[in-house]
Amino acid sequence: MAAIRNVIFDWSGTLVDDLAAVWRSTNFTLTKAGKSEMSLDQFRAEFSLPFNEFYSRITPGVPLAQLEEWYKESFVVEQESIEPLPHAREFFDFCATRKLRTFLLSTIHPDHYRAQSARIPFAFEREYVRVMDKRTKIRELLTENELAPEDTVFIGDMRHDIDTARAGGIQSCAVLTGFNTLDQLREGEPDVVVEHLGELRQLLEANAMNLPNGTPSARRPIATVGALMFNDAGRVLLVRTRKWSGKWGIPGGKIERGEKAETALARELKEETGLDIGEIKFVLVQDCIGSEEFYREEHFLLLNYTCRCANPAEVKLNDEAQAFEWVETGAALAMDLNQPTRILLETVINE
Repeated sequence: MAAIRNVIFDWSGTLVDDLAAVWRSTNFTLTKAGKSEMSLDQFRAEFSLPFNEFYSRITPGVPLAQLEEWYKESFVVEQESIEPLPHAREFFDFCATRKLRTFLLSTIHPDHYRAQSARIPFAFEREYVRVMDKRTKIRELLTENELAPEDTVFIGDMRHDIDTARAGGIQSCAVLTGFNTLDQLREGEPDVVVEHLGELRQLLEANAMNLPNGTPSARRPIATVGALMFNDAGRVLLVRTRKWSGKWGIPGGKIERGEKAETALARELKEETGLDIGEIKFVLVQDCIGSEEFYREEHFLLLNYTCRCANPAEVKLNDEAQAFEWVETGAALAMDLNQPTRILLETVINE
């Protein structure tokens, strides 16, 4: 693979956080069409591009023009809630600093794009919107702008974006910030999967503007800390993250050089939840080698603890987790847990 000189961006779920808005407007449209609403998980499992094919499957017989009219009625209001994703502006500035050429290739309706980009501007060299099937447009985009495929990457959040990159003979980067799940993205076999654009920037900087080739690195195992955190009611805090395939787990993170494990635990939990902790107790250490649940190939040494949070137990998540719940330990076992968290929880319950 050659060094990246050209970047083609998807819009929805890649640069802007519009999943909730699109989901709500889709449910509004389904209701108008006499269909049942979808849960967010159902929507993510069912939604696909080109979106006209999605509606043909979900609402057969209803004209697309009518569906779009209903959708727009809702979305013109819903899109006011859309904000740029964390790290999006910084990554775009990074592209400008490195003098990379930047393009937009999106299915977004021009009216919606004008409204959103007025609030959330990105200075693309050229914008291609209302592209129903990006796979049929990508080679035209490359030719019109004289882009060498080997120097070009398409960044998107859906399997369709990965397929589009393959159709154009360019590199693909899948981000976990949007519509498709990790399993859905992996089926497309992208060149690289990143949690967010901030991680992509780090990878490019560390690899002389090349994408990693997907081969696991030769670095040593990564030492991390994490804890089952109890509140005064005896419930434990679980968080849901994209990088663990959307499964529930415990907060935690890496130990920094020169940092004691318990110091790292207090720091990581404060950063991720906003909570201070006490009564720290070591439980076990786990090897986590190449877990399929994690979004990339890694070897972790997981130092697992229990602790209690200080009052008031007001959780303030950073951008590493997407949801949290305080749950009784027995009920937690019935949740969709990642395997290391399940092992820790069972160990604590059986003590």
